[in-house]
Amino acid sequence: LTEDALRAQGFGIDRAGFDAAMDNQKAMARAAWKGSGAKASDEVWFDIAERVGSTEFTGYTATEGEGQVVALVKDGAEVQSAKAGDSVTLITNQTPFYGESGGQMGDAGSITSLSGFAATVTDTSKPLGRLHAHQLTVDTGEVKVGDVVQLKIDTERRDTLRSNHSATHLLHAALRNRLGGHVTQKGSMVAPDRLRFDFSHNQAVTPDEIADIEAEVNAQIRRNTAVTTRLMAPDQAVEAGALALFGEKYGDEVRVLSMGEVEGSNYSVELCGGTHVNALGDIALMTIVSEGAVASGIRRIEALTGEAARLHLANRESQLKDVASLFKVSPDEVAARVETLLAERRALEKELSDTKTKLALSGGGGPKAEAEKLGDINFMGQVIPGIEPKALRGLADEQMKALGGGVVAIIAANENANTVVVAVSPELHGKFAAPDLVRAATTAMGGQGGGGRPEMAQGGGPAGSDQAQAGLDAIKAVLAG
Repeated sequence: LTEDALRAQGFGIDRAGFDAAMDNQKAMARAAWKGSGAKASDEVWFDIAERVGSTEFTGYTATEGEGQVVALVKDGAEVQSAKAGDSVTLITNQTPFYGESGGQMGDAGSITSLSGFAATVTDTSKPLGRLHAHQLTVDTGEVKVGDVVQLKIDTERRDTLRSNHSATHLLHAALRNRLGGHVTQKGSMVAPDRLRFDFSHNQAVTPDEIADIEAEVNAQIRRNTAVTTRLMAPDQAVEAGALALFGEKYGDEVRVLSMGEVEGSNYSVELCGGTHVNALGDIALMTIVSEGAVASGIRRIEALTGEAARLHLANRESQLKDVASLFKVSPDEVAARVETLLAERRALEKELSDTKTKLALSGGGGPKAEAEKLGDINFMGQVIPGIEPKALRGLADEQMKALGGGVVAIIAANENANTVVVAVSPELHGKFAAPDLVRAATTAMGGQGGGGRPEMAQGGGPAGSDQAQAGLDAIKAVLAG
């Protein structure tokens, strides 16, 4: 057409120069692709893309359609045919199958032909960002390059993917509304059974904020407004207020997704090449199941929609009823009953600790501590099995009062670890400090460190009665000089 138009005006075309420039451009593009860190085994996709061009995606409006096989890849190399039992990647000139990109997983489904070929598609990827590659296993028959095939996606799976993808847009808007405009998407994963959304935020999202965000999203879902799509230039879309999604690559023309409504304006406007629900009511329900940190300044929310969300909430309700049945109260009374039980447990733990302390003081927890002289220093030392470490300081104070001044050392020998506490009366601080005596004990027990003030310090070491006695003997050796 260009030649015809120019010929009428007396101009010709340097076709050889054009072909040389085109070949040079392809070589530069391939070099840039290799330099991007692509694997050498993936070069087959570059060869295919150069030869057949980009796959036409028809899946925004269609769930099935016809296409011509333009390439088959097996074990990293192109082949001309595939038969029953083969696992291959099949590329057609057009397809309704969405290739994984922008966080949304690829479609699954089936591909057949009138000749008896039938295959199960387990996933669809998007090599180079422009080929839709169907990963499949041939069930029956044979397929060859050039064959015309029928492609049909798993519509139930696609519907759950669409619901979860649209929910991420609503979630993004709600996070920005509730937490602030600094929130931006840092990654996402849209699977058939769940969604994951990473975003910038420097602190944990509180339970009240989670509840507000979830309620805001579900309010938009209940409004059931239509989801609209416009094709625009990227710059125009951003100028119109659309948010560009993290990790998404945009061409000369982009899809601008608008959904929801608030005070006469769109609730969410984003650039997105994924598949989405026709109306927000199709999502049915969204529930947030977790929120946490994944990196410095990056938080992650995981959520469910539709039937998966309903089943999750039904399971939680069933668990609550089971707990209520165990407590013999109504579900509404479970929280109060648990609080009562926790208060009773704290009281029993304190009573038990007090009893063990009294038992230790009376010698019932083992040999009763007896005062002895180590040189000119009054000393009272004791190994007590099974006593709570937190009771040691109070017990050391009691024994110091009974001793009337000197050094007290108590080691709690428990199943998981030994704990030593040492108390030193003020008149001895110039000669002995509690942290030094503790370090002597922990070293002898096979541990290290310990610290505190000159008058009282604490440390720990490995469990074992022999280790505990070794720790006590080490303190006595230091005091005896």
